[in-house]
Amino acid sequence: MVRIAVVVSEFNYDVTQLMLQKALEHAKFLGAEVTYVVKVPGVYDIPTLLRDLVAKEEVDAVVTLGAVIQGATKHDEVVAHQAARKILDISVESGKPITLGIIGPGANRMQALERVEEYAKRAVEAAVKLARRKKTLREAKYAGSTVFID
Repeated sequence: MVRIAVVVSEFNYDVTQLMLQKALEHAKFLGAEVTYVVKVPGVYDIPTLLRDLVAKEEVDAVVTLGAVIQGATKHDEVVAHQAARKILDISVESGKPITLGIIGPGANRMQALERVEEYAKRAVEAAVKLARRKKTLREAKYAGSTVFID
């Protein structure tokens, strides 16, 4: 069974709380166990706790959830781009999948609400698939013919 942790932003709570509900439902549907749900103040804060989560033995992958709503400035772009960059850095450094379920930048509140289910489900599904494939790849042995991992 794949064990996942979820890190969810509290900012734009009306959106992110729905994302969390959908993510938990989808994880259960896929047969994954959610071992941790960690709330952080905002999307920009998500990378702060990722190293601690990926270091835990009972976490095979991490799902990040958040919504960066467009405002009057380009602040949403800075927040979303920097968070995504750091999330990927930590995933590569740790060797554990960390998936991006962050709506934005450039989304208004209505667009964010419309994307809740899609982004939450895709992030969970990617985490589960990557964790399973990583395990399969570790156990695979090349024996003269192509090994397909899917």
